[in-house]
Amino acid sequence: MQNEVSTVETGYADINGAQFYYEVAGEGHPLVLVHAGIADSRMWDDQFKIFAQYYRVIRYDMRGFGQTTMVAGEFAHYKDLYGLLRHLGIDKAHLVGCSKGGATIIDFALAYPEMVGALIPVATAVHGYQYTGETSPLVKEIDAAEEAGDIDKLNELEIQMWIDGPKRRADQVNSLMRQKVLDMNRISLMTPAELGTEKALEPKAYERLHDLKCPMQIIVGELDVPKTILIANLMTVKVPCAKKVVIPCVSHLPNMEEPTLFNTCVLKFLHDIA
Repeated sequence: MQNEVSTVETGYADINGAQFYYEVAGEGHPLVLVHAGIADSRMWDDQFKIFAQYYRVIRYDMRGFGQTTMVAGEFAHYKDLYGLLRHLGIDKAHLVGCSKGGATIIDFALAYPEMVGALIPVATAVHGYQYTGETSPLVKEIDAAEEAGDIDKLNELEIQMWIDGPKRRADQVNSLMRQKVLDMNRISLMTPAELGTEKALEPKAYERLHDLKCPMQIIVGELDVPKTILIANLMTVKVPCAKKVVIPCVSHLPNMEEPTLFNTCVLKFLHDIA
């Protein structure tokens, strides 16, 4: 049933030594949105209140992104997600994660399968997957900009790779959306590289994809980088419960480029498995 969303709860949760910014809206079964590594929770602006008409929706900034600062020491994004759900009193949720957020929800689903209703990885990465195909010529430029500490150039190059994609120029992408991602990505790029060390789930998720048993919808943009498209195809084969949706004419953040189509795909999938 569709509900009117009137209030948004915001707060900070002390989890694993870091203060995590989060927002909650709506009622019903919990639905968590986990952002990409070039963004923060604002990438879900076109989903948050729409989904909250049907679900209790949670979005948050992972450590080192948005309003959640990085702290020294080892950490695991999937363990941070577990801590946030426990903080909010949530025992089971549907999970939507984009790129790095996709890798996070996959690790989470393998570590805590009883806490996952459905899994929706978007333009996802997978820990443990080794890509052997051709890499973008931008990679060397990105490495050089990072080595030089040129944050502005590094930011622009990363947006060229992930938002423009390999088949478009910057002027072929929505300029407001592109600038929003530049603004979000710059925050994480300002975090010192030596601050915080991520530890992914062991054994790595790619070796255990067959263990994923929950309903799953994989979403990928038609114009994304070859590695991301290949991962989506491999997961469709390796995960028996997975269904794949390709959103045309978009790259790495399909929910920002085509929010109406993206929202329809997600809500229909969740309605069909209810």
